Amino acid sequence: MMESSSGGGSESGEEKAIFEYFGWVYHIGINSVGREYCHLRFLLVRGKSVAMYKRDPNENPDIKPLRQGVIGATLVVEDLGCRKFNNGDLHVIRFYSRLNECRKGEIACATAEEAQKWIEAFDHARQQAERELSTESNAREKLIQEMEISLRGKHRMRRYASGFKKLIKIGQAPELGRISSKFFSNPDGFEEDNGDAFEAHQWKCVRTMSGIRIFEDISGHKNGKGVLVKSVGVIDATADSVFEVFLNIDRQKRYEWDMLMSDLELVESYEGHYDVIYGTYDPKYLTRWHSKRDFVFSRQWFHAQDGTYTILQFPSIHKKKPPRSGYRRTKINPSTWEIRNLNTPMGSDRPRCLVNHTLEIHSASWYRWKNTQQCTKFEKSIPYALLCQVAGLKEYLGANPSLLQQNGTSVHSQIANASMSGSEFADAEVQEEFYDAIAAESLTSDEESDDEDEDDKELDQEQGDKQNNVSWTITSSALKKTAAPNLSKELDPDASPVTFEVSDTDGSLRKGENEKDTNCWISPGGDGFMIRGKNYLKDSSKVVGGEPLLKLIAVDWLKVDKAVDRIALHPRNLVQTEAGKNLPFVLVFNLQVPAKPNYSLVLYYASDRPINKDSLLAKFLDGDDAFRDSRFKLIPSIVEGYWMVKRAVGTKACLLGKAVACKYFKQDNFFEIDVDIGSSSVARSVIGLVMGYVTSLVVDLAILIEAKEEAELPEYLLGTVRLNRIKVESAVQLEA
Repeated sequence: MMESSSGGGSESGEEKAIFEYFGWVYHIGINSVGREYCHLRFLLVRGKSVAMYKRDPNENPDIKPLRQGVIGATLVVEDLGCRKFNNGDLHVIRFYSRLNECRKGEIACATAEEAQKWIEAFDHARQQAERELSTESNAREKLIQEMEISLRGKHRMRRYASGFKKLIKIGQAPELGRISSKFFSNPDGFEEDNGDAFEAHQWKCVRTMSGIRIFEDISGHKNGKGVLVKSVGVIDATADSVFEVFLNIDRQKRYEWDMLMSDLELVESYEGHYDVIYGTYDPKYLTRWHSKRDFVFSRQWFHAQDGTYTILQFPSIHKKKPPRSGYRRTKINPSTWEIRNLNTPMGSDRPRCLVNHTLEIHSASWYRWKNTQQCTKFEKSIPYALLCQVAGLKEYLGANPSLLQQNGTSVHSQIANASMSGSEFADAEVQEEFYDAIAAESLTSDEESDDEDEDDKELDQEQGDKQNNVSWTITSSALKKTAAPNLSKELDPDASPVTFEVSDTDGSLRKGENEKDTNCWISPGGDGFMIRGKNYLKDSSKVVGGEPLLKLIAVDWLKVDKAVDRIALHPRNLVQTEAGKNLPFVLVFNLQVPAKPNYSLVLYYASDRPINKDSLLAKFLDGDDAFRDSRFKLIPSIVEGYWMVKRAVGTKACLLGKAVACKYFKQDNFFEIDVDIGSSSVARSVIGLVMGYVTSLVVDLAILIEAKEEAELPEYLLGTVRLNRIKVESAVQLEA
């Protein structure tokens, strides 16, 4: 474990301190002969500077970095999920510049937690670059100069390496270190404790067994063909550890906790977040039938901004696994897993996480089992075995504490002395954007020769689980209804309001007449959403969202050949009409949906007065893209629809600029936000699932600007929309 301090711990002290992250990663790229390599490298991020080494510079003070550079405010980091290298699974991270996507690179980690820590490290460095842009008069010119330097030249690095002599030596080899959440806390903040939209499910505990609770949904809503039930347990491990154990299909390990899915085989994997699994089981352990059983199911998983893992499991078919002679093909119940870290109790350093396993049960025997204490046929069924998986994980991890303390590569962090200036770490002559470009020509000849003999020189590094302290508690005490915020200050108080009606504008998707109408939109207001209250910075309290600041005036549902940016400039767009030009302000929200063909859902929100120049909204409109990415939030909610889609979408606020690529365009009386959902493999997976059920879904969306300072609270909603059972085929082709 590494100790560190920040010189006082005040906010101003932490801003002056230089954050440092270092550890072992795998550098992925392609050499000059087109061969993919995956080499172990020591990566160090200090402030907004970064360097990559073949050896630990703490143990080799004279070593020179292979690569070095500066992280700019335009950095975008994306989690690509799992990828196979030499028959092993690694979690891959891609990073690139929003201004120049040719500047890009990839690193990989042994576990999902390591990958998340590095994402947070790069994000912290990017935030420092953002702060410099806002505080230093010459920072913008300096950043532009840094970005103009090409990666393809030789690296000069002598003075850069000298600064490492002042670093604290940790040990003789990479080791597991417990990382305080303080060093990886995100100043942008993830919404804590509660979801940000109300859910319709009402869960009642009907049984307790083996240290877990069994719940049934008694809300009365139709959940498909059966009843929704879930098993819930607290496991003494991090969410990352539970996630890794659950995904592992090693037979001997699963024999120790899973009485159903023990004999598993990976059939195919897609994009690191989706796979297809084939399994068999011996019926003598579950059923009275004598024939052997086999099954095929798919797994799809997401890692949310707050650290929560969501895993979806569906029964599936695959051409590589047709029905097998001597086996009876059966179906595994659709189910979802949610794995969330809990706060560590005061005085304890033991990690804990909450695990929810929800599934749909078709059998009527469920009712007999829950209402009696007697053994029934249900206890020999697949649904019962699935409900017991949480208990199996709980006991398995409790009996194997070594799983949480394996030696392996890790990401450590410390705060360096503020007196050590950035110039000691990075020479101004060699500052450049740090992107390990995978193009062959970007590699220097010196590094290519190093890569070729690396396999003979480097030691294998065993990978381990990590521990973090991301907070998550489910509570309803913070859902307070309060007076609506004063929205008048956001609009120009001296301007006369302009009267307009929705009928004055026209979009390709019609406005619905009532809640039961289909293939339409309506304005649901803000009562279904929760936002930060006036005292959020003191007690994390949230309040029910009131009426939005802007009025939804039209919605376009468009079919496009490829993603279209700046759609408001299209000659037939609403903004270009006479009615649109007469509006004081229009916010155009363009959700670009990747599919075959592609679609755009365009929402138009208008105000009856110009925007107040001193408002938070004006600050957002006039800010740079980095500021906008750190503030613009979307809250989703599936009001009606298939329960697994609800679980996949969730109800948590998402900082869109940190999840997908967003582009911003300001002109005349409008401001456009283009959201490229296809820029993230995780977002593509979620939207793919939604599109499969969209005709049966009622979807609520809310957009807002995140409030971070006392003067900005309470938050307010910019706008909301309800989409009622949209028909994909109703999209109108956008003509050139």
